[in-house]
Amino acid sequence: MARKKRFKRWGGVSRRRKAEALPPIPDRRAMERTLANITRLLSEQEFDSPEEMEAFLNRVFQSGRIPTIPPRTPLERAQELMYDAWEASGRRRVELALRALEISPDCADAYVLLAEETAGSLAEARDLYEKGVAAGERALGPHFKEYVGQFWGFLETRPYMRARAGLAACLWAMGECDAAIEHYRDMLRLNPNDNQGIRYILAACLLVMGRDDDLERLLAQYEDDPTAAWLYTRALVTFRREGDSPKACAQLREAMEQNPYVPDFLLGRRRMPRSLPVYIGFGGEDEAIAYTADFLAGWRQTPGALDWLAAVEK
Repeated sequence: MARKKRFKRWGGVSRRRKAEALPPIPDRRAMERTLANITRLLSEQEFDSPEEMEAFLNRVFQSGRIPTIPPRTPLERAQELMYDAWEASGRRRVELALRALEISPDCADAYVLLAEETAGSLAEARDLYEKGVAAGERALGPHFKEYVGQFWGFLETRPYMRARAGLAACLWAMGECDAAIEHYRDMLRLNPNDNQGIRYILAACLLVMGRDDDLERLLAQYEDDPTAAWLYTRALVTFRREGDSPKACAQLREAMEQNPYVPDFLLGRRRMPRSLPVYIGFGGEDEAIAYTADFLAGWRQTPGALDWLAAVEK
């Protein structure tokens, strides 16, 4: 049976991986299994101080063997199946996700996987992601408010955040752009540390929508971000405001110093690869490719921006 096409949406752009004879890329979500086991292990202990807990963990890690603590609740058992599902391939993934939902309908990750694997319409995927968001809310229950500002730092919040990111991406792809943007903005309220990189998706969306005031506030919120996404976009927003000003040019030169490969791809001097990088380094070609995939539309929509880029680069 032919393998289904898998895709990841990023800032409204569908990223399809070419079916090549490459070793499978480990799913990072499966790596949370160890963290879940450690969380259960710690819940069975009593500590008088953070230092005591740290000493306990050090002893566990130094032993070279972390005791396996079986899942205790239906949701924990369902989540264990999802760790298996993230590591599986083909139809097996779907089967495990469906079994997880039989054990606990509050397993948000099961809906996330089913949405990713659906061969149907975007509306179908959106419905599954919506169910995942609702499941995640039920799972967190009254503790939801306690996590605000620290989401993702707690393992139990991550399935909810994954479902919500998927829902926002579907809404964007379906043209419901304002709704998608509101989801992304609220996710940053829940988790300002932004472990998922939501700010980059949101920045690309705001740029395309011409919401420069909102984009400037977002850029200021993470003003110390040194990535190409932030530096080049900051320069572009300044150009939108001021034109070819000294400030805009200085910001653009700073961006070029951080990543000199971006202009080649934005200006079409180098062709984009057929498949986009899975892992993105800092200051390299893979970062330039990812930036171009997500932000080229915003540059093209800005009159004179690409000509300005070419002129400043000389």
